[in-house]
Amino acid sequence: MPLGRCKGRRIATGRAHRGRIGNRPKPTLDSRSAELSRQTGGFFSSSLIERLSPFQVTPCRTVDMKSEFLPMTNASLLLASARFFIFTLILAALAAPGFAAAQSAAVEGRWDTLSYTMPINPIHCALLHTGKVLVVAGSENDPTFDEYLAAVYDPATGSIVVQQLLWDVFCNGMAALADGRLVVVGGTEQYDPFYGEPRATIFDPVTEKFNEVEPMAHGRWYATVTGLSDGRLLTFSGYDDDGAINNAIEVYDVATGWSPEYVAPWVPPLYPRMHLLPDGTVFYSGPTDRSSVFDPLTQTWTMNVARAMFPLERTYGTSVLLPLLPEAGYAAKIIIMGGSNPATDTAEIIDLSVPPPAWRWLPSMSEPRIELNAVILPSAKVLALGGSAIDEDPSTASLNADLFDPATETWSPAGVAVYPRLYHSCALLMPDATVWVAGSNPVRGTYEPHMEV
Repeated sequence: MPLGRCKGRRIATGRAHRGRIGNRPKPTLDSRSAELSRQTGGFFSSSLIERLSPFQVTPCRTVDMKSEFLPMTNASLLLASARFFIFTLILAALAAPGFAAAQSAAVEGRWDTLSYTMPINPIHCALLHTGKVLVVAGSENDPTFDEYLAAVYDPATGSIVVQQLLWDVFCNGMAALADGRLVVVGGTEQYDPFYGEPRATIFDPVTEKFNEVEPMAHGRWYATVTGLSDGRLLTFSGYDDDGAINNAIEVYDVATGWSPEYVAPWVPPLYPRMHLLPDGTVFYSGPTDRSSVFDPLTQTWTMNVARAMFPLERTYGTSVLLPLLPEAGYAAKIIIMGGSNPATDTAEIIDLSVPPPAWRWLPSMSEPRIELNAVILPSAKVLALGGSAIDEDPSTASLNADLFDPATETWSPAGVAVYPRLYHSCALLMPDATVWVAGSNPVRGTYEPHMEV
């Protein structure tokens, strides 16, 4: 049965609006450089324009020689010549190889704020194969709301279409099927204390509609969903419909629905960090310090295969399975970073191809981070961004982004964001290789509507 009914409303900005969007994105560097190149007969190349962009070079305008040049005095001609000479020196300096090298060595990338805002709290987001972004908000972390919302954002046009859902999917788990559809499990049955919702739904990127499917055995609030090697989805943890931690695994198959419950011999934390390994098993990396492995074929756990170096729980830290590279024999390496409160700037790595597997320290990030995001880039580097030194405290926000290079195991600067990105923020790698960042909701009833790339 259909879960969502799309109101078909196009969104502008802010939150009371949910109506339309008419703002055009601000001109990009590429569009500015193309115009400048056109007006100057190709004299200014795109690469040169990029180096000049901090100086805000403005495209030349056509002048009338009689009206503008003839009245000039000798003094003004001398001044104009001097300015042109200085400008030529600047161009020569900027075009020198050393300048570009110094710039790239200092900061890799920059952050820009989009000219329009997100109209609903972007709590959980996923990139679709259509190039659009699914935003799942539910009640938006506000128990007074009686509308349960999701939205489809099109970065190409700036349009955001909001639709209502039939239950509160706030704090759901979500993962993609092999065909690109997204399975959304659980949500909020009750606030304070939180009870989990047992229902599940599938979002189709083609129709942009939700369709309810078979519910799980029990509720899940803050559950993790992990794709398996055979295309099925595994879900684990979350508060159940009685407010207790659900320590049973369930596996979803499109053809047959949910599996029986496979009860774990331990009680997991909320939102456990789970990674599919090349051998088909699933590795648990945190936020607690004891790592374990689940085998979906035998439905059994291997407990305590490694112990993290950080002595505390990495609460609201993050975990990334690094790209599996053929030249490295598809060795599975996982990094964990940040978390704890006050937050840590530390990071660790484990190589699961080397027995016995063991966590070891990496160099630290530039800032401590709790509630951070991490994104794998096409270069195989990992972008760590957002978070704060004190949980849900914007005054301690970590605005500097860091770029981790797995080849050298070093960090480098990756620009400075404008807006704090704390609890309920999202970061996604987009089809054009930019990273889209949205949200931040440290206080109920308010969120950060501005988006950055």
